[in-house]
Amino acid sequence: MVKPHTIISAAKHSIGAVLLVAASATVSADEGKPVAPGQKFDLSYWKITLPADENGDGKVDEINVKSIQNYSHPDFFYLDENGHMVFAAPNSAPTTANTTNTRSELRQMLRGTNTRIGTHDPGNNFAVEARKGSNKFGAIGGKMEATLKVDHVSINAGDPSKRPSYSAVVGQIHAEKYKSTRSGFGFGNEPIKIYYKKFPGHKTGSVFWTYERNLAKDNPDREDLAIPVFGFDWDGKEDPGEKGIALGEEFSYTINVHRNTMYLTFHNDRLGTIEQSLSLVRAADSKDNPYSYGGDSLYFKAGVYNQCSTRKGKSQWYAGCPGTGDWEKDKADGNYAQVTFTRLVLSKSTPPETTK
Repeated sequence: MVKPHTIISAAKHSIGAVLLVAASATVSADEGKPVAPGQKFDLSYWKITLPADENGDGKVDEINVKSIQNYSHPDFFYLDENGHMVFAAPNSAPTTANTTNTRSELRQMLRGTNTRIGTHDPGNNFAVEARKGSNKFGAIGGKMEATLKVDHVSINAGDPSKRPSYSAVVGQIHAEKYKSTRSGFGFGNEPIKIYYKKFPGHKTGSVFWTYERNLAKDNPDREDLAIPVFGFDWDGKEDPGEKGIALGEEFSYTINVHRNTMYLTFHNDRLGTIEQSLSLVRAADSKDNPYSYGGDSLYFKAGVYNQCSTRKGKSQWYAGCPGTGDWEKDKADGNYAQVTFTRLVLSKSTPPETTK
């Protein structure tokens, strides 16, 4: 494993840093009808994938940009009594085609409601400035800011030694898959996934992020490099204690892709602010794609991507987590993940403070 300081620059600041303030608008609803998250949060450029197949078509349910504005799901996507946006995903539920993990997760849609632009077209995604043809994309870079708390991660795992056990992803950037990868891009990997992981019985959990080497699926060097933020990375087995984040404790993150660099800011009132950065056009280490994600088509995701897969096997991703597919039973047994967002904002990228 590559040591974090070889791929990032980082600085830790005191608690006096600028906070991300939760939205506080009040929205009324028709009597008996729940208020949709889209009436409180700006979801103008998001669609959602849910851990359900309620129409029975054999695919996970997706709610498009137009429909999500007035949509909520009583179990998996709703506003709580404080007007905060809740995402939940049981261990056992329908999944998208390329994963065994369930999700209640938003996908950035830069096209908004303009469906003349295809989901996978450049106009619906962003790129780094150095990418050939970057001017044809919906944006060059972009910024996602979130304030949230993790309410729950699965308390059971068939194989607790597997890295994803007891964890969930709460924000990420994903790359599009291309029909041809001869250019050395289009593998559909992730330059960042933000994790929360907490072992049962521990006082707190860890917040960390991973960078996936941008290589083909069958390349043995395609690996996720983990960088700790609060607590440890996914290999830390000890209780982070006061250095970690408890369930229900609020923290924030900002992913700001400006020009060709990804700038990250994490904040917690108790632990302060941590800033990190990583080039997306230079290899993270000697085994990575030499141009990182410099030729990819990218988009943000946010919500809860439950990492506790029910699948068993040799892969590090198969933790064999229990689940019945019955939401009420799985929730009662603790076999689910849930995250609550108090703020989620998309905007254009901005220069880092140090270079303004």
